[in-house]
Amino acid sequence: MTTLRTFPLADILTMTTGRLLSPRRMDAVYDLANWMTGDNLMTHQLPRAADACGPALLAQHPQLQGIEPPHDLDVPNLMAWVANAEREHGEELPVVPLAEGQWGRRNPIEELCDMIGPERVYVVPVREDGEAR
Repeated sequence: MTTLRTFPLADILTMTTGRLLSPRRMDAVYDLANWMTGDNLMTHQLPRAADACGPALLAQHPQLQGIEPPHDLDVPNLMAWVANAEREHGEELPVVPLAEGQWGRRNPIEELCDMIGPERVYVVPVREDGEAR
């Protein structure tokens, strides 16, 4: 049985267009990316998650293919564009997580080291009470 969860269309379009269209802002990005990957992502992992989630969302909802707001809209007109898209495609759509193999879970600190170089990452061990050792 496939697990699904509904998400606001604006959240989904944020992931498929790369434009922050959701009134929930970055909370929407984290919620959708975490749901789809089954992970608890750190900020530097979001671009990789978007690369996996965007195409998967379009495969789940092909009617959203090519749906993207014009780049020259001011905020009120952009929100009107989102409202029109919701009228046309629904305010919420079901989303299933990524299939096995569509997301490569990685240790976030190791991934950061790979991105910027291990010499620029400082790992500070902490005790269970949150104090540095």
